[in-house]
Amino acid sequence: MALVDNIQALRATGLRAAAQVLPFAPVLARLVFGQAFAQTGYGKLANFEATTSFFQDLGIPAPAANAAFVGTVELLGGICLLLGLGTRLAAFLLLGTMMVAILTAHRGEFVDALLWQGDKNLSGVLPVPFFVALVWLIGQGPGRLAVDNVLGGNRRTAAVSTTIPAI
Repeated sequence: MALVDNIQALRATGLRAAAQVLPFAPVLARLVFGQAFAQTGYGKLANFEATTSFFQDLGIPAPAANAAFVGTVELLGGICLLLGLGTRLAAFLLLGTMMVAILTAHRGEFVDALLWQGDKNLSGVLPVPFFVALVWLIGQGPGRLAVDNVLGGNRRTAAVSTTIPAI
């Protein structure tokens, strides 16, 4: 029983630690990934000809229209993440851009990483960590420090349970 007691004590410590960092986790994710999306969106729009050419090389249909769309979604979506404004919707739209990036520009390295081949693991395939963070933000929401909360748009707040079920 000492082992079970030790495991339960470790779990309780982990849950207490999680309760302390949980309010900051979505804010940090929003700030880091929002800034990255805003910057890449701006870059796509500022270098529109190159972006259009790149999309054309990838075989993306209507490359100019899609370059404008993706650049705008990334710029505005990134700003929304930074502010915590429409976080779930912005994350959902950005998730679509990451899905397309995985299926087009990063398909080869994604497949290699899935098959444990090549020199990258899944976290090294650029859109994958973004994809994971966006899925998490959709489920978690923007956190406490967000414009969504001021506007009343974040009705569901996640909480870490401190109840420890018997093992």
